[in-house]
Amino acid sequence: MADIVTETSIAPLASSSTIDEARAGHQAWREWRLASVVAATGNLSLIETRWLAEGDTTTTQDALAGQPDTVTATELTRTNLETGQPERGIRLWDANSPAIQAFETITAFPFNPEWVIEATFTPVDGARTVPFEHIRDNGGTRDLVVPGDITFSKDGVEYSLSAFDDDGTLLLVFGDPTNGAEGDDGTYGSGRFLFVQHDGDKAVLDFNRAFVPPCGFSDQYNCPLPPRNNRFAVPVDAGEKVVVFRDGFAH
Repeated sequence: MADIVTETSIAPLASSSTIDEARAGHQAWREWRLASVVAATGNLSLIETRWLAEGDTTTTQDALAGQPDTVTATELTRTNLETGQPERGIRLWDANSPAIQAFETITAFPFNPEWVIEATFTPVDGARTVPFEHIRDNGGTRDLVVPGDITFSKDGVEYSLSAFDDDGTLLLVFGDPTNGAEGDDGTYGSGRFLFVQHDGDKAVLDFNRAFVPPCGFSDQYNCPLPPRNNRFAVPVDAGEKVVVFRDGFAH
């Protein structure tokens, strides 16, 4: 894949209407995020991801045996990295999990209009895939469908980013120097996520809505990590920073 950046001309700014729209919806988005992570099947409620051996017929009802009424079970599948075959799993979600009880907030940067980006989306023919390393795969990669390239210029630098298809929505996994940094401007160490709006060849990346990935809330998730071309050389000082729990809680 291409290197992260090449020098080019000064980037155009997003239109004032795009920035105004992003600013107007930002507070509501923040409130929605804080509510969503403590929902009954929100990021903080995941207490177990159990991958079943081939032939294991455990059902979600079986998995709920002995669990309190606050626990919900769901199914999921993935591709086994060793066999290449589908693998079935069960997740348990607790609406009264210790993580929900200890949760305080998700810190975030103030709204930054400089990180509202109007970009070009160039689709590719067929189902092109890009290998993404995942946090719990011990260096293994999983091929995810990337339906096109997202390109834009900012501060004299040209970017070409790869967002994968997440159930019909473009999800960008990106990294920058704030990841794992100490101090008030440090963000989640493994990178952050951003849903990308696009209509035809036009895309909007509002990094003020960059968010801590699910693995920042529970180690029962297996999140993709940013590929090389999705790593910024400059700090992205917009969006969520880190999850904050009460002192003494280890999630």
